[in-house]
Amino acid sequence: MNYNLYMTETTTDLYSLLEYLGNFLSERNQTISTAESCTGGWLGKEITGIPGSSKWFGTGLITYSNSAKVKILGVNKETLLKEGAVSESVVREMVIGAMQLGKAEYGIAISGVAGPGGGSKERPVGTVCFALGSSKKIITSTMHFEGERDDVRNQSILYAFTEINNFLKTLQN
Repeated sequence: MNYNLYMTETTTDLYSLLEYLGNFLSERNQTISTAESCTGGWLGKEITGIPGSSKWFGTGLITYSNSAKVKILGVNKETLLKEGAVSESVVREMVIGAMQLGKAEYGIAISGVAGPGGGSKERPVGTVCFALGSSKKIITSTMHFEGERDDVRNQSILYAFTEINNFLKTLQN
């Protein structure tokens, strides 16, 4: 799947993904919280663009700096020092913090290198880490996206919503 929101077809896909997410959570009277770094609130922006999302989305946190990740989400300083902000270990701690703060059943966390600078050999520009979860299970992944800063960011959003829906569908089986 092409994770580029600028394309009309995937914009339609995004709304289908959000509609599924909203219906799933509304039917169960459950909520989702988000913790974002490189996407700067874009997850929350897309969710709140859906009428009625206040029923299932209550908390969206933008923790761009490492100190915000520690102070707001409770990410361990040692994890940040050892693994770096763009790591599956850090997003795992971010999603736990988001779910706890938002008292939500589900969560999404994103941290990455959107560019144009800031990349390294280990984590080049376009590297984005994700954590999706519930109180019972958290899954993490790392993707490498191509393009300019906003390309990386919007591909991250579409990927996150695709994966949270896949995660929720596994819970139904």
